[in-house]
Amino acid sequence: MGARTTYDAVIFDNDGVLTTPTDRDVLIDAMRDAFETVGVVDPSPDDVDTLLSPDVPSLRRVAADHGIDPDELWTARENAAIAAQLAELRTGRKRHYDDVTALESLSVPTAIVSNNQHETIGNVLEHCALAAFDVWYGREPTLEGIERKKPRPYYLERALADLGVENPLFVGDSRVDIAAADAAGIDAAFIRRDHRTGYELSAEPTHEIESLAALPEFV
Repeated sequence: MGARTTYDAVIFDNDGVLTTPTDRDVLIDAMRDAFETVGVVDPSPDDVDTLLSPDVPSLRRVAADHGIDPDELWTARENAAIAAQLAELRTGRKRHYDDVTALESLSVPTAIVSNNQHETIGNVLEHCALAAFDVWYGREPTLEGIERKKPRPYYLERALADLGVENPLFVGDSRVDIAAADAAGIDAAFIRRDHRTGYELSAEPTHEIESLAALPEFV
């Protein structure tokens, strides 16, 4: 895929790009806490996995199986995930990558578009030493938020409209990031962090980088 020469903005995914991914065991414990909040004491491993990364039909199915309102279950899930990740940020177990210092050298607007909760991204910005971002979007803690997350370009397109730019670059670490950029009609850079060793992409990104330090040469 041919790369365009100069980008007028850089938009970032957060987890695995700017900050370390949240430990899966921490999130699983949070899912169990969420079930307990709505009165389900011993959820099955499948139910926990579904709540960790659901689509709306699967969430509604799990809620119906337990006789729970899906909005109530999702609210409990989001609150538990936000609290667990905030605790990880406060202890430093979830932290920014050292190469985020490269963002200080970028001479163009920057933004964050994450599938994590909007409140969690706010907590990241409060607790991690990141450069100031012009725009940032996390997912709304609602069923609509599930439907709008990447690979759908909803939040990415909102950020593009806010920035008012024509040729941005989106930096991500997953297949859904590359797909969202493609759906929005913009270039993507895949950053291959240690947790992505051996990770295969279903579509070729415009760029593949090993560090955020590569970004200043693109703008």
